[in-house]
Amino acid sequence: MSEQSPDLFDASLARGMVPSVPLAERMRPQSLDEYVGQKDILGEGRILRRLIDQVRASTDAGPLPSMIFWGPPGTGKTTLARLVAQASGSAFESFSAVSSGVKEARAVIEAARDRLRMRSEHTVLFVDEIHRFNKSQQDAFLPAVEAGIFSLIGATTENPSFELNSALLSRARVFVLKHLSTEELRELLIRALKDPARGLGKMKIQVEPDAIEVFAQLAGGDARTALNALELAALAATKSAMGDRRIHKILAEEALQRNSILYDRAGEEHYNLISALHKSIRNSNADAALYYLARMIVGGEDPLFIVRRLVRAASEDIGLADPQALIQALAAKDAVDLMGYPECDTALAQATVYLAVAPKSNSIYQAIAEAKSEVQLSGPLPVPLYYRNAPTQIMKEEAYGQGYQYDHDWPDKIAPQESLPTQIAGKKFFEAGNLGFEKDVQKRLEYFDSVRRKLRDSTKKS
Repeated sequence: MSEQSPDLFDASLARGMVPSVPLAERMRPQSLDEYVGQKDILGEGRILRRLIDQVRASTDAGPLPSMIFWGPPGTGKTTLARLVAQASGSAFESFSAVSSGVKEARAVIEAARDRLRMRSEHTVLFVDEIHRFNKSQQDAFLPAVEAGIFSLIGATTENPSFELNSALLSRARVFVLKHLSTEELRELLIRALKDPARGLGKMKIQVEPDAIEVFAQLAGGDARTALNALELAALAATKSAMGDRRIHKILAEEALQRNSILYDRAGEEHYNLISALHKSIRNSNADAALYYLARMIVGGEDPLFIVRRLVRAASEDIGLADPQALIQALAAKDAVDLMGYPECDTALAQATVYLAVAPKSNSIYQAIAEAKSEVQLSGPLPVPLYYRNAPTQIMKEEAYGQGYQYDHDWPDKIAPQESLPTQIAGKKFFEAGNLGFEKDVQKRLEYFDSVRRKLRDSTKKS
């Protein structure tokens, strides 16, 4: 933290101006003791804390291993990287995965090599948004990482399993950072309100308890969102005759607005929420399904992306237990095409609730999986000759279509012929469930099988 920040802040307040440095930046922890959250990795006896303590206590412990900090925005990834470097006595350098190229990478490597050779000083190289690393950047850094010239710490909001190549990932320890709890955010907010140097302590702010809860609960576990919303509310609050400012619940809610809705349409949360929607429908939990649907709608998700998953759920998890489910999902798709946001939200909700309360069956899902598995196992088996069309004379001469039994010529509209290729004759792929319409489907299947058996038996006897 720059030593000038408090002075700049004081000067800005004196001039009635908004401070040039946001509150979240001013309140960045300056030591690990100030750091709030991530007790799973930084708590007493936890792996990252032990690692830092060992490096700090020993002169021959060597450099820190390379690490990836993976977590949502506002969970302290950048701050933690700086504090880890500070606690381990290492130099700290930042590298932009977006704006820097191989030339800059080589310069950083040379500077780290010089520190190590001339002063025996290790370097921590921090790469924010490391998932944006291109191949040439990775190729430039990998040898230096392997040689221990520096310790690489990358920060990413994206799942590193998908976004980083295996060579880089195998050389780094991934630490998962989680959303801050309501209690942890409350602690940060109160600290910011009391701190006269970096925080809002000189502004004579009175915050109602329910307003603090709004900031702590609706910031989505994001410290940056909570602190910056607090600062916005403080600056917007009306001064009383005594010169103090009061932040009430409504002002807190206005300050947060949509900033509390954390949603990245291109990131992992995009897939987490659609997965949760689908699985809530499968679990017949309409309330949970509506909640995840609302999360995506408020976050601005493409409604066609949502409705595609509803169509999939209708056939994968309901199928013939309720044939109307697929019709409902496709009707929602028509509503999306016709109206778009915001009017299509009720159509999406209607389809979601219908699917959630419909009887469930994965018989169709399993049947097509079994059929595809058989195709992979047995290969492209020849279609029975009597099932083949014979539009040409050559095909007729090859007996295409000969012996075909036209089902409508039989009393029950069912011919006794085998429909599957000879090699897998009699194979069963579809087994109906016992819920909803599938009970009737099962009765029909049993009836059709019994008719075919009787006809085949009678044919054998004659």
